[in-house]
Amino acid sequence: LDKIEEPVKASDKALRLPLQDIYKITGIGTVPVGRVETGEMVPNMNVLFAPAGITTEVKSIEMHHEMMQSAGPGDNIGFNVKGIPVKDIKRGHVCGSNKNDPPKGVSDFIAQVIVLNHPGEIHAGYTPVLDC
Repeated sequence: LDKIEEPVKASDKALRLPLQDIYKITGIGTVPVGRVETGEMVPNMNVLFAPAGITTEVKSIEMHHEMMQSAGPGDNIGFNVKGIPVKDIKRGHVCGSNKNDPPKGVSDFIAQVIVLNHPGEIHAGYTPVLDC
């Protein structure tokens, strides 16, 4: 383990934060929760939620009940957003900077899928169904 190099955190790339959950907290408002994959989030930043296309401002960022001045790759955070009802954004939406390479849909992508448990047999020509 000592010979394994720590991966470089992609803080220089555009912000990408897939939403894991969305909460409505009394007195605070809508609080999306997720892990910053790339980039950096700071309070007062304008963000866009894809694929909904909703833009808003980040009011504050918290990690483990502590206010943060910024959040970078690997941070699991909750952030308060202005004027967005909980029902308008969903788990799986991606949050990104509205100005620096905002997230958008694609027509296709390449993925590596690892099957951990399968009830039948996987053979040549097998076509899995993925819910993305």
